[in-house]
Amino acid sequence: MDPYKHRPSSAHNSPYLTTNQGAPVWNNTSSLTVGARGPVLLEDYHLIEKFAAFDRERIPERVVHARGASAKGFFEVTHHVSNLTCADFLRAPGVQTPVIVRFSTVIHERGSPETLRDPRGFAVKFYTREGNFDIVGNNIPVFFTRDAMQFPDVIRALKPNPKTHIQEPWRYLDFMSHLPESCLTFLYWFDDWGIPSDYRHMDGYGVHTFKLITKEGRETYCKFHWKPTCGLKFLLDEEAVIVGGSNHSHATKDLTDAIASGNYPEWKLYIQTMDPADEDKLDFDPLDDTKIWPEDLFPLQPVGRLVLNKNIDNFFNENEMLAFNPGAIVPGIYYTNDKMFQTRTFAYADTQRHRLGPNYMQIPVNAPKCPHYNNHRDGFMNFLHRDEEVDYFPSRFDPVRASEKVPIPTDVITGRRVKTVIPKENNFKQSGELFRSWPRDRQERFIKRFADVASDPKVTPEIRSVWLSYWAQCDRGLGQRLASRLGMKALL
Repeated sequence: MDPYKHRPSSAHNSPYLTTNQGAPVWNNTSSLTVGARGPVLLEDYHLIEKFAAFDRERIPERVVHARGASAKGFFEVTHHVSNLTCADFLRAPGVQTPVIVRFSTVIHERGSPETLRDPRGFAVKFYTREGNFDIVGNNIPVFFTRDAMQFPDVIRALKPNPKTHIQEPWRYLDFMSHLPESCLTFLYWFDDWGIPSDYRHMDGYGVHTFKLITKEGRETYCKFHWKPTCGLKFLLDEEAVIVGGSNHSHATKDLTDAIASGNYPEWKLYIQTMDPADEDKLDFDPLDDTKIWPEDLFPLQPVGRLVLNKNIDNFFNENEMLAFNPGAIVPGIYYTNDKMFQTRTFAYADTQRHRLGPNYMQIPVNAPKCPHYNNHRDGFMNFLHRDEEVDYFPSRFDPVRASEKVPIPTDVITGRRVKTVIPKENNFKQSGELFRSWPRDRQERFIKRFADVASDPKVTPEIRSVWLSYWAQCDRGLGQRLASRLGMKALL
């Protein structure tokens, strides 16, 4: 009966029903009334508690990535990268780190079909000996905008019309007609890539540029790539209708069934690296989230493998309350001046504090699995038992000390305060290269899909002309073929 050792857990279930206070419940089917047909009494504590819990058993869904599925497993290093980083979990081949991964759609609601055309989230939480490291990415290597100031507008434009609650193409075509840098993401989104067959058969990308740092302080730019060992598969539009019509949770079921049968999903982790001294030699900004790093210039280097070999125990506890944050890094890995990365380190933690409360990191699925300590105290839903008398630092009564110094970037930053775009926009080159890499039938499918949404009656001639101009600048043939499909005159 030691109250400090008894942690709430299903392992301590009583053999009979109780209230949250632990009192026995002898009748869980009838309300307490005055007589058999009289009014219900407010003193029926169990009834009130039961409804209070039921009324509150849903939490605010994520604004983005609301629809998702999680699984657990491990990451194993397979190749030496200790020459690039002092991150402990990457210290040597053979080192394994427990992980939890959440796959998701981006725009649509928590109960929406998993077959809708949408980017997919691919988020990995490493429980390392030096704390949690989160790679919070997508199945598309780029994003619609390079500046987080526009992120809320991107999402609002993609989400349903606030008046009708219907997702309408004219809204996102209107908004993104102001963002020529969105072309490359649009190509992936409206390509076959836009509907993965399931979560096991899709890539994952960190999207951002990270910094790897050695103990000596040597810095290397880095991008993370996950490649499924079972290959890529996509659903064509007609297939998606059939699959989604039979099971709107097909990807979640596929992931769960595969793991349950021992067919463990696996991805290889690769990195691309760049010397920061070379970043100005390119015709694009390597910190721009709307650009990819060409693999012929920056080849993929193998690092390790990710294996998902355990299904989650409880969907709410390990999927809905699972919280990721791009700001969760470990010694040896650091942020860059990527504008989206910089802002997401605040925004993701902030949204979790809103959704789950200020102590969301005490939730078991989010808590680090290594020893940890600080003086953050109390607040909503705090359940960490503490008996220290000192809750400040430093103190001569408390032996806790600061950790050993970890390497961080030391580059000197100078410049005026400005609100402006990056110097090297180069919005169309990579989009044209991607389009030309596709076979003719795949190009035609993209053109048809885009022409269909551009034919929305509320898409004005001006907006169509802007997009036609963008696509023509990406590839002249694309512009001509799309103009023909739309019954317009080619602009180039």
